[in-house]
This record gives sequence, C-alpha cells and structure tokens, in this order.
Amino acid sequence: MRAIKSYGVAAVLVLLISAWFSTGIFVEGGNGARDSEVTVASLIEADGGPLTDAMNDRGLIAEIHHEEGVDDPALSISERNDVMAENTNKSRVVRIKTYNIRPMDLEITLRGHTEARASVAAVTQTSDIVIDVAVREGQRVAAGDLICSLDNGTRQASVDQAAAAVKQAKAALIKAQADHKTNAALREKGLVSENSAEGFAANLRAAESGLEAAQVAQRNREKEFENTHVYAALAGVVQGPLVEVGTLLRVGGACAKIIQLDPMVFVGAVPQARITFVKLGLKANITTITKQSAKGEVSFVAVSSDPGTRTFALEIEFANPDGAIFDGLTAQAAVAMGNIPAHLVPQSVLTLNSDGVLGAKVAEQNKVVFYPLEILGDTREGVWVSGLPARADVIVVGQEYVSAGQAIDAQFYE
Repeated sequence: MRAIKSYGVAAVLVLLISAWFSTGIFVEGGNGARDSEVTVASLIEADGGPLTDAMNDRGLIAEIHHEEGVDDPALSISERNDVMAENTNKSRVVRIKTYNIRPMDLEITLRGHTEARASVAAVTQTSDIVIDVAVREGQRVAAGDLICSLDNGTRQASVDQAAAAVKQAKAALIKAQADHKTNAALREKGLVSENSAEGFAANLRAAESGLEAAQVAQRNREKEFENTHVYAALAGVVQGPLVEVGTLLRVGGACAKIIQLDPMVFVGAVPQARITFVKLGLKANITTITKQSAKGEVSFVAVSSDPGTRTFALEIEFANPDGAIFDGLTAQAAVAMGNIPAHLVPQSVLTLNSDGVLGAKVAEQNKVVFYPLEILGDTREGVWVSGLPARADVIVVGQEYVSAGQAIDAQFYE
C-alpha cells in the first residue's frame, strides 16, 4: 500500500508541475510565495495539503495498516524483542516421515583395464632355417597346433642312426643273455669252473647298459627332430610379428606370440580405505568402454600398497569363451562386498548444524534432535546414510526453520 501511495503522489506531482509551467508563474528563490500565490509543496503535503485531502476524501489513497508483530514499525525495539521471544516459545509445526534401518548393498566401483591371462611366445628349442609358417595373424589356435617348421637338416639321419644303434644293442644283449645262460648250465654239470660265471655276468650287465644308452640316444635324436616343429603351448589368438620363411632362428627365437583371451582378467586398484572389505572370491560385474559386460570373481588382492598411490592391486578373473573382449580395454568393475545396515533418505532432508556438520533433524518427544550423518552411497531413490536410530522420525518439511532442542508440533507427512 505504501508503494501505491507513492506512485499516486508522484503522478499528481508531475501533473501539477506541468500545469504550473504552463501558467508562466514562478517563485523567485528565497522569497517565498507572494500575493496569494500557492506553492506546489503546500498542495501535496501528506498532512493536511489541499490536494492530498481531496484525494483522501475520494478514496484514491489508501491508508497503510501494519500487522502486529516484529515488522510493525509502531513497536519499539523492546516490544519487538518480546514478540520474537513469544514466537520462539511457540511450537512450530513440522512434517515428519518415519525411516527404518535396512540392509544396504555394499559395492565398490573400480576403474582399470582388461588384460590377457597369458601372453606366450611360440619359441624354438633348436636352431635352423624356417621352411614353413602354418598360421597367420589373428588366427585362433588350440593348444598343440603347429605354428612353424624348421629345416630338419641331418636330424632324420641321426634318428635313423640312433634306431640302428638300438637294434645293435638289443642283439648284443640277446647274445650276452644266451652266453650267461649257457655258462650257468655248464657250471651245473661241472664242465666249467665256478669262477667263469663272473665274466659272463659282467658281459650281460654291459649289454644291458649298452641298450639303455642306445635308447636314450635315440630319444634325444627324436626330440631334436621334433624340435624342428613349433607348436602352440596354449589356446589363444596369434599375435604378430610372425617369423618369415627363410629366417634363421636360434634357440629361443619366436615364431609368433599367442594371446590367451579365455579366461581374461580385470586389473584395477582398491583404495586403502576399502581394502578390508575386499576378499578372494567376491563376485563382480565388469563393463568395458565398448559396453561389453562379463561376470567374474576376485582372484588376487595385493598385500602391499603402491607407494605412489597407496592403493592395492586387484585382479578379477572372468570367462571370455568367444574372445569378444580384447586385451587392454578400459573397463570398470562393480565388486559386491555384502551389505551393511543403513537408512535410505531423501537428499532434501540433509542439513548443516551451526558447526557446519552434515546431518538430519529428527523429531523425538516433540523436540528437535540433530544427528550427524555419514553418506555411504547415492542412488536415484535417495542417499544411504549411517548415524540415525534404527527407527527415526525424520523432519522432511520445515527442518531449516527449527534448531536442535526446540519444541515442535510434529505431524506426519502425507
């Protein structure tokens, strides 16, 4: 109403000044009005001005009424303080809602990358020139598949020679056995002396050792011949660079590298604040940057932290039978670590006390009680917090207008 009066007076003032200028009558500064002249200020005075009285008579200017209370300008400072004290003692109406404790799934999300369980080079165990490469890059191979072949040179001849030596040793053994048997028969008849048995027994032992040595030599020659063929030690995908035909490979030279894609592992790090919750065998859901997903289990947790980051290395093994998830993809893993008791409340009920502590205000016996809270998780339904009683009547409307210890009129929120 005060604004309406001000605008009305201003409008009338503009009209009067315009009319005054049109008359050409001016009052000289410092001399006041002369010969029945009327000043503009006297016309519009709020207390008894002719123009103001006329507008009041016609109801064009409304009177301003102040409600009783702390905003009433008619009250003195002490009277306003008395009103404020009276309002403070009154029970303010607030709305409450009951929240009960419930199990919260404890889950930690880790960032990391996928990694092949094994990356093994198919290497040679002998030296020679490559004469054949049986695979190509990107090809899937099973354990035992041929990767490349080397020139066998004279290795086949050595195998044949070793086989012949075995046959010769067997023949020598058969002869030694026959001689030993004949000597034993003659000794029984007394035709030869008993001392002759030692010589035949020694010949038999030598023949047996000769056969064993020949057989070992044969196996060595056969193994050397087999080493000219390089096989896959595990199932996986062939990764380059591949050796080229005509290349001379030394012992330990690689024909190709094989990446094992099944099983795969997720490699990440656990913050030290959560390390006590992580155990071997915990279930985890893995999602890659390519939107691929897999389920796995924690297979390794480091017992010492990284000095730079103070985090603990962790591995989660998961099946990848079709090899769709590649090695080295950025990924994240949600590890389920059981559940803990907590409250799920709306984020709007969280407030700060006078010390800046985050918490919530609860109605207990028609009084406000402030509980400091710890946020455990954030969801679309609300926030998980700890620190409230098992059953809490949380103030959901009006919590910002009451303080701890204040009497309230708590009514349930509908």
